[in-house]
Amino acid sequence: MKHTEAMQEALIEAQKAFDSNEVPVGCVILKEGKIIARAHNQKEHYQQACSHAEILAIKKANEEVNDWRLNDCTLVVTLEPCMMCAGAIQQARISHVVFGLSDEKFGAYGGCFDSNLIKGFNHYPYITSGILSEKSQHLLQSFFQIKRKK
Repeated sequence: MKHTEAMQEALIEAQKAFDSNEVPVGCVILKEGKIIARAHNQKEHYQQACSHAEILAIKKANEEVNDWRLNDCTLVVTLEPCMMCAGAIQQARISHVVFGLSDEKFGAYGGCFDSNLIKGFNHYPYITSGILSEKSQHLLQSFFQIKRKK
């Protein structure tokens, strides 16, 4: 599955978040080119700060492969992962992170800071950014415009 195809799937998840009054971020995890997990933000639903799309997708992928290690997996997410999610990505040993829109406030792969530049870790995922970023941006802007009107 190509990055753009996988991002389209992540955008479907982001739309689910939007429709549920959650910040519209969606994520899929691929292994050998096939989706093994998908999730979207659910902080409001669970009332838990850790219920980011990436964390929920990692948990599902761990269950799918029956291992905490997600070696040779690609995580595709509509918005640049935050510091918490970058830590989980690193802990899970995810090989490749693909994201759409950069996040200057919280992004941990160049938006706010770059966790891959911190020396001493035993794992650094390969990063691809900017995939269908305009679609992610449109969803996020629409969501927050609606929020501001209320």
